[in-house]
Amino acid sequence: MQLISFISLWIIPALIGFILIYSTWKKVPAYESFVDGGKEGIKIAFSIIPFLVGMLVAITVFRASGALDYTVDLMKPLLEKIGVPAEIVPLALIRPISGTAALGMMSDILSVHGPESYIGRLASVLQGSTDTTFYVLTVYFGAVGIKKMGDALKVGLLADLVGIIAAIVIVAWMF
Repeated sequence: MQLISFISLWIIPALIGFILIYSTWKKVPAYESFVDGGKEGIKIAFSIIPFLVGMLVAITVFRASGALDYTVDLMKPLLEKIGVPAEIVPLALIRPISGTAALGMMSDILSVHGPESYIGRLASVLQGSTDTTFYVLTVYFGAVGIKKMGDALKVGLLADLVGIIAAIVIVAWMF
């Protein structure tokens, strides 16, 4: 345990020191490169804002319109037959869209059902097994100007589906 504490305390300063020594050895102006990177980061952050606002509005409309509740009610009979709790569906549907909204839903699930419950464990595993596909595509592809993202969307959603199925199977098997 002492070794882990020592490593966790010194890994960041050692990495910074290594970068500074390496940049000096390669004769790269480290500070100027850092400042240039910061400038570029700020430009990217400002270019991402419209995409973020669009995603947040879409999520709010989807939830406030009742479309999410309608979708869950529509799927409930099938989910009961295969043993998947319907409370998990909103999390599975929102997770590819927004990590923050999904985290809020997971927090609600954990506060209602508890972290040690089947639903709580399933929500936790599902949160870690999927990604914010639409968010990533919208923000990052939009920031660099990529317009055609159809194949990336298909692969990302397929990966999310595999993550959801794997989460359900693994949690059912282990708990």
